[in-house]
Amino acid sequence: MGFTPEELQAARDRLVPDVVASGLRVLFCGINPGLMTAATGHHFARPGNRFWPVLHASGFTPRLLRPAEQEELLAHGLGITNVVARATAKADELTAEEYREGGRLLAEKVARLRPRWLAVAGVTAYRVAFGDKHAAIGPQQRTLGDTRIWALPNPSGLNAHWTPATMAEEYGRLRAAAFAEN
Repeated sequence: MGFTPEELQAARDRLVPDVVASGLRVLFCGINPGLMTAATGHHFARPGNRFWPVLHASGFTPRLLRPAEQEELLAHGLGITNVVARATAKADELTAEEYREGGRLLAEKVARLRPRWLAVAGVTAYRVAFGDKHAAIGPQQRTLGDTRIWALPNPSGLNAHWTPATMAEEYGRLRAAAFAEN
């Protein structure tokens, strides 16, 4: 799926529809769509992004899904949204105000959809969006109504601190918690 640099730039600021339903077990939340995601309309679409392989390796999906198969997540009780809706080339193009407003809108979305877990894929984005500068990877003290929150490592290929194996382990901890509940 090759896009020219011009086609990718044309996707800047484009919105990508959420993959959501009421009562999900886990609502995964990216930071914001990248340009490849915006160009394709599929979450975590950049080839170097490790979200889909890690989701499978951690046991959330029975097989490796492609970004174009994102709607299949709903059958597994999973969904995807973002802290900030607008697409950028890099997350550092977002302002702290956009993160805070994104956190407010995300809290409204969670109140409406009522997933069991909100899994924010990027602890730094979680810290800024929810004003919790001491948050660490793992389950959080804060809840949004009855929804528990888990901060996950960002699956971007730029996040070199986490290998696919260590990310799959952390995502697997969330899966065990989310599916241990009735």
